[in-house]
Amino acid sequence: MRIFLTGGRGMVGRNFLEHPTARSHDILAPDSTELDLRDAAAVHRWLAAKAPDIIVHAAGKVGGIQANLREPVAFLVDNLDIGRNLVLAARACGVKALLNLGSSCMYPRDAANPLCEERILHGELEPTNEGYALAKIAVAKLCEYITRENAEYQYKTLIPCNIYGRHDKFAPASAHMLPSIIRKLHEAKTGGLEQVEIWGSGEARREFMYAGDLADCMWRAVEQFESLPPLMNAGLGRDWTVNEYYAIAARVIGYSGGFTHDLTKPVGMLQKLVSIERSSRWGWHAATPLEKGIEITYDYYLKGPDR
Repeated sequence: MRIFLTGGRGMVGRNFLEHPTARSHDILAPDSTELDLRDAAAVHRWLAAKAPDIIVHAAGKVGGIQANLREPVAFLVDNLDIGRNLVLAARACGVKALLNLGSSCMYPRDAANPLCEERILHGELEPTNEGYALAKIAVAKLCEYITRENAEYQYKTLIPCNIYGRHDKFAPASAHMLPSIIRKLHEAKTGGLEQVEIWGSGEARREFMYAGDLADCMWRAVEQFESLPPLMNAGLGRDWTVNEYYAIAARVIGYSGGFTHDLTKPVGMLQKLVSIERSSRWGWHAATPLEKGIEITYDYYLKGPDR
């Protein structure tokens, strides 16, 4: 197949391109200097010229709590513009298959865990990343509406849990929780620090899946697109507390110091665990244990390409 991948320079896109299955297909993955997805006319021209068989939409402005709180306008507008431009241009150019990546941030903050796909838009969003979540919901609904109007256009959305792994961002201004933990513990180890600070009590629960596993799910979705549900979570089906993530990462990294808790810092949702019932029925399960995934990610961090 000829596959148009957006976000090919991001963590998810790079893991998708590194997957062994990628060698069997013709993948077009222009970076932002070649194609600005915020430019609707440019996206239309590009799709009309390249005529891909399927689009895999993994591009977007991403970041942790600090970034979302600092730049809510950009997280809403950039992600909304990118998704809207791509999906509408795909329909206009006759691209019949599109795999859109959503986010577990799309779920209401008070929804019962595990988070079932039907719960989207059934409650208030988490304020710390509301703009990003609103954009992701709007694009997913646009995909749904296009398919509803014309079933020849199969535009489907995959909702991953939190992702970490090779090609992650480790800088404090942009890192999500797990890569931030890896950086903090490495710096504490090399700097001889006796304590590392954890935001909040550390009892909030999070589900982090290795990016290589998400890439595996995406490739299965591409190659078995007809059987893929229109909206489906991709996750582990289990979670850990923030304190447990610090303890596991400390073992991997070799940090032997202690921890303190800053109860004044924001922590986001108390739990965010996606339901894997639908993906299990579809026949897919993540394969990488947490400790092994952290080992691979820490090794990548030590090599320093994105530090």
